[in-house]
Amino acid sequence: MQARQGKTNTIPVHDPARSMADAQMPMLALALDPVHMGRALREQVESPGGPLTGTAWELKAIHVRRHKPGRRCLIEYELADGASARCFSLLGKIRAKGLDRRSYQVQQAMWQNGFDSAGPDGISVPEPLGLLPQLAMWLQEKVGAEPILKGLVGKNGPALAEQIAEALHKLQRLGPVPEQTHSMADELRILETQLRAVIHKQPAWENRIETLLAACIQLGNSLPPGPPGPSQRDCYHDNILFDGSRIFLVDLDLYCLADPGLDPGNCIAHLIDYSLRSQGDPSGLSTIEETFAARFAALTGHAHTQQVGVYTTLSLARLVAVSTRIPGREQWTVRLMDLCEHRIKELHP
Repeated sequence: MQARQGKTNTIPVHDPARSMADAQMPMLALALDPVHMGRALREQVESPGGPLTGTAWELKAIHVRRHKPGRRCLIEYELADGASARCFSLLGKIRAKGLDRRSYQVQQAMWQNGFDSAGPDGISVPEPLGLLPQLAMWLQEKVGAEPILKGLVGKNGPALAEQIAEALHKLQRLGPVPEQTHSMADELRILETQLRAVIHKQPAWENRIETLLAACIQLGNSLPPGPPGPSQRDCYHDNILFDGSRIFLVDLDLYCLADPGLDPGNCIAHLIDYSLRSQGDPSGLSTIEETFAARFAALTGHAHTQQVGVYTTLSLARLVAVSTRIPGREQWTVRLMDLCEHRIKELHP
């Protein structure tokens, strides 16, 4: 897989946003160098029985897939085996403030505890493949899967909704126990920060946003405290991939202990938001949401139904703030506020 001597200029590096020029991430110069990365990848992840075992591997291309200047970068390394014509890609995750060793260890622990590619339940994480500390990078397999939303809105949507519920239940049962905890107080603090930023942008909404925030705080504090469990904490359709048969949980950077209702509530809120934006109707995917919620409730013995409802509402309130930050979504802000206010009256009269 090493870049061919004398032919390094034929290995394309796709960096349309000129990520290499990010002064706060000087490691990108080496991460995008074919010669350096060909050698570094081989030394790190080519081990007996591993996916890169053999001597015919060559680095064929480098692609910057996502870059948040001064924060993080996702790079794909495309490899090919000249002998078998087999292709394989790795993803390198770089963080400007230093190696995210914790996320790598979480994913590695999950892979070793039932989330590997051979599990009969069809629920996995991509295989973690090593650390490159000098680049503040950790590596994982790139799986041939796409965000699950396309499947959810198709004819197999209900079955996939049930599989997502099973994935979250499995995570809560078998996920490694982290030191970090995300409490209701943390959730409300983040929500307050984000909603007050909306007031700064839209002073005319101050009274309405303040009323919504106060109601959300009252709603959140009405939940009796319960034992937390492993949580992805950023669980929604973009962070769940599907390859036609197997689900992959990805982007575990925020993994922590949290209320078991947090992940399913967040997932449902994002489906409501997507339905509103794509169909103009927040109930357009209600069958999918209800199937998901029913399966999760059945798996957990209906122990967290109230929590799921509360966290769905709090996540929708957070999406009110998100809608003001993403171009094209501002038209839905008022509708999202309407939804939150209606849900709060139903959950906490």
